[in-house]
Amino acid sequence: MNESDSNEYTLARLVTQGGIYYNVPGNTRQEILTNIIDKLQDWEPQKKESLLQVVLEREAIISTGMEKGIALPHPRTPMLAPDEEPFVAIAFPDNTPADWLTPDNSKVHTIFLIVSKSPKQHLSVMSGIGFLCQHEQFYKLISARVPKEKIIAAIEELESEW
Repeated sequence: MNESDSNEYTLARLVTQGGIYYNVPGNTRQEILTNIIDKLQDWEPQKKESLLQVVLEREAIISTGMEKGIALPHPRTPMLAPDEEPFVAIAFPDNTPADWLTPDNSKVHTIFLIVSKSPKQHLSVMSGIGFLCQHEQFYKLISARVPKEKIIAAIEELESEW
């Protein structure tokens, strides 16, 4: 991202664009990812299917499950057309946390689906999410599945610190 991109695509904006979804059904990574992608408002069915395919291909290489119940699914390479907007969708599985093959064997309670325009933007977003999840207050918010407005406000507040 160039300087203007970093201002234009704040993490708070990317999450606002992607949405925050509660009680996403599914018992497996594939079911949960299918249901998250199905909820994307501005995507045509064929584009959703393509996104699901590349995200599942990435998961097949190695799980995107992180420690402390967080997963960061994403395509291996950027797949957006020049006129498409990047986004981060946050999702909370419905019943029990999901098995995502995390390094610490934790079950996943929060999923950040990342769709970016470039490898540089992707790395920046991953870094930002890592920064957020290291803050105990933010981690408590997502663990408690607080309303969307509180999550966005917390992201904006923490972004101002970096």
